[in-house]
Amino acid sequence: MTEVLLIIGVVVAIFVGYNIGGSTTGPAFGPAVGAGALSKTLAAGLMTVFFFIGGWTIGRRVVDTLGTELVTDPGIFTLPASITVLFFIGLALFVGNVFGVPASTSMTAVGAIAGLGLASGSLDWAVMGEIVSWWLVAPVIGFWISAVIGRYFYATLNERIALAQSEGKLLTVDRSGLIPAISLGPNTTTRELFGTGVVIGIGCIMAFSSGTSNVANAIAPLVGSGSLEMNTGIIIACVAVGIGAFTIARRTLDTLGSDITQLPLTAAIVVATVSAILVVGLSAIGIPASFVVIATMSIIGLGWGRATRTMRVSRESISEKAGETRMSVGSLAADTEGESLPPIGEEEPEDIPSASDLFNPGTTARVVLMQNVVPLISTVGAYLVFRFVPVFGF
Repeated sequence: MTEVLLIIGVVVAIFVGYNIGGSTTGPAFGPAVGAGALSKTLAAGLMTVFFFIGGWTIGRRVVDTLGTELVTDPGIFTLPASITVLFFIGLALFVGNVFGVPASTSMTAVGAIAGLGLASGSLDWAVMGEIVSWWLVAPVIGFWISAVIGRYFYATLNERIALAQSEGKLLTVDRSGLIPAISLGPNTTTRELFGTGVVIGIGCIMAFSSGTSNVANAIAPLVGSGSLEMNTGIIIACVAVGIGAFTIARRTLDTLGSDITQLPLTAAIVVATVSAILVVGLSAIGIPASFVVIATMSIIGLGWGRATRTMRVSRESISEKAGETRMSVGSLAADTEGESLPPIGEEEPEDIPSASDLFNPGTTARVVLMQNVVPLISTVGAYLVFRFVPVFGF
């Protein structure tokens, strides 16, 4: 009977890992895919490799945190209880992935474990309070840093970096000789190649940091109960994440790469840099980072900042024309041609985009709503089962 339960537990852990791959690939590589720097297939491959490296190295610490420190009595992680926790984690993440919204795996996993802790009276409130505090603070920091950059510095950064994408392939491979020769594409500049490498590299860092934080979400209950050995659990989780990255993650890549806000390469670099710094910082202090929320709020912040800067330019134009009785939209656009403010993104000065072109409030509302609903599903569901189903005896 124990062996059967363990097999069921591993299957459920694989299901969780599969949905983690679907949830976290978008925030890591959505900006790069949306900017056209990576294909979805290559993004999935990089996600799998760097997630494994992060999980195998630093991720062990977070496994211990969720498996032993979040509850005062690790003995509550019986095999049936571990399977139930993993089931609710996987179910909640699956709901988010079906809607194409990457849910926070850390919030979902901690919520399910907290439901178990509440039902059994063994939740460590001090540890829980510290984790939740950082979950509230970090996304706000990411949003405002990105918003400030988008509003005041993005245009200057874009002008200096000049990462406008050229037509055709980034690199070409000549296979006529014994050794294939790689060279720049016909229209590719060295600056474009460097910028593309930067945004992909930062995505890899985010995938690494995701592994350090999220591998625990798939295996912590089983490892904490002693049913699964740490190394075996990490390998199982990473394989499952890879499967999710190659399949269901395609929807979240679309959501975070293009639906929320337009992301040229400069914007992709800003979002990835801000998110990576915050996630790595949280992982360094042992907090299971809310990876998806930080990255998503950074994307939203940048789009909002760029959109509000567009409105600020328009207001300045109106102010300069205050003495006139009538003002047309065309005259506002024309006024910006001679101003010192550089254009936003890749647009020409005479073709200033509207706020709706840069920032999609409808998609943003759907993302924020689902990222709060999904963890709530795992928390409430786990609590009700552990509290009222007699077999658990809590």
